[in-house]
Amino acid sequence: MQGQAFGPEDIERLSAAYELALKALQLPNRTDAVTEIVAKRIIEIAQRGVTDPAEICAAAIKDLGIT
Repeated sequence: MQGQAFGPEDIERLSAAYELALKALQLPNRTDAVTEIVAKRIIEIAQRGVTDPAEICAAAIKDLGIT
């Protein structure tokens, strides 16, 4: 993920997906180690070309096998 450039619109989408995922997973504590795993998965999914925050969120949760 190093060297990956994201524009302002990309960052907005990633942030929205991250917030959706944390809410869905009921993870209010941002220092929880799981939140970093969620963030990394969201970035990986976005790098595959998925752009809709809700789709990114759903795919991340599914990939993690949490719910």
